[in-house]
Amino acid sequence: MENRRIQLIAAGIIFAFLWASAAAATKLGLRAVQPFVLFVPRFFLAAAIMLILAHVVLKKRLPRGREWKQVAVYGLFNVSLYLGIYVVGMKQVSAGLGALATATNPVFISLMSSFWLRRPLQPVTLVSLALCMAGIGVAAWPLLAESYATPLGLGLVLFSMITYSIGSLYFTACKWGDLHIFTINGWQTLFGGIFLFPLMIGWYEPAANHFNMLWLLSMLWLAGPVSIVAVLLWLFLLKDNPVKASFWLFLCPVFGFAISAALMGEPLSWWTFAGVMLVVAGLYLVQRTRGKS
Repeated sequence: MENRRIQLIAAGIIFAFLWASAAAATKLGLRAVQPFVLFVPRFFLAAAIMLILAHVVLKKRLPRGREWKQVAVYGLFNVSLYLGIYVVGMKQVSAGLGALATATNPVFISLMSSFWLRRPLQPVTLVSLALCMAGIGVAAWPLLAESYATPLGLGLVLFSMITYSIGSLYFTACKWGDLHIFTINGWQTLFGGIFLFPLMIGWYEPAANHFNMLWLLSMLWLAGPVSIVAVLLWLFLLKDNPVKASFWLFLCPVFGFAISAALMGEPLSWWTFAGVMLVVAGLYLVQRTRGKS
């Protein structure tokens, strides 16, 4: 029992660190290449690894029938739109703010589920959303003044969270049968990369891309530790207890700002602390409501 508890704590801390590190890895990679040039190869590499594990190592079956449409639509929202819009917005947003915005996903999902499932909109959801938006605004205020973020970039990052929420709700609404999670994630990631590939080619500017060590390390980090390891840890935590798993998202803003300050020299202030606390409060209200439902 004690070993299980230690495993869950270790998994939660590592997950939160890896998930939060994606924003900093994205910002570093964008110093070398264009947004889609950074993300599309990452999707193809992560998809190849997961599909090899699913179909070659584990011998799991391929999708069939309507499952192909489901993984394609899921990939459109969960990869192409969510991460495609996110990486464009991150050109104009600090790594810390990017991680802070990503941590608000549970609130957006709760809000979107009220409309999707035609359930009454709970006042606590609106309060949670207001707290999270206020927190992001407070943390962003000094960064906007110091050119670490722009309103357009912040708007794109927040809009990407809406597309992620739609993708998450679509996933839960679909019937996947015995389709393995590696199969679902591998194919939806591949489809997501395929949908973005024409944009990468159409907007490609040779002079804007430098395929150096910074690009390689960023792409490999995003493909391996973030897209595969963090997702596996998240699934491990969800399988044990979905409500408790969600509380590890509280650490993401803390890790996010710490990583961005250490690697990129982004400023930390009382505004940062106040913003993170407001977002954590918003997340707590949503998770507490889930735990009682």
